[in-house]
Amino acid sequence: MSGVDRPTSQDEALARAFGASLNELYAQAASPGAFAALTRALELRSWLAVAEEQVARVRDRIHDATAADRDMGELSADDLRFDAQWLEAALSARDGYTAALTGLLNSMPTPVTRPERPARLAQPRLTTTLPPAPAPVRAGAVRARRP
Repeated sequence: MSGVDRPTSQDEALARAFGASLNELYAQAASPGAFAALTRALELRSWLAVAEEQVARVRDRIHDATAADRDMGELSADDLRFDAQWLEAALSARDGYTAALTGLLNSMPTPVTRPERPARLAQPRLTTTLPPAPAPVRAGAVRARRP
């Protein structure tokens, strides 16, 4: 089973960030010299898929156990407590993988946003205007008084 077979809540964000479909991204990641951010993002996506699948399984089990048409005598507080703990753990894992993936996408440049050439910024030029130099005073010269 390839990583693309299990959809995740972050698939659209990945495709948007890297500018390609998931199938294309997995093909790129398998090629030599794959972009590090892409490889890491797809690894996190795989863990996220597992965590989201666990959340869905526990949610469905709780819904089945508490369905309106079920016999109330079949309800078990211990089972529901265990499911609540399991759900909490699965949600925590999902939230952690989602946060890590979001952080990765925000912090690492992607092929879509990576510039082909470094941008050239205009360098500021310093210019100074000096006041005119004072005229040299001659030795022994007397200044004329002004009326």
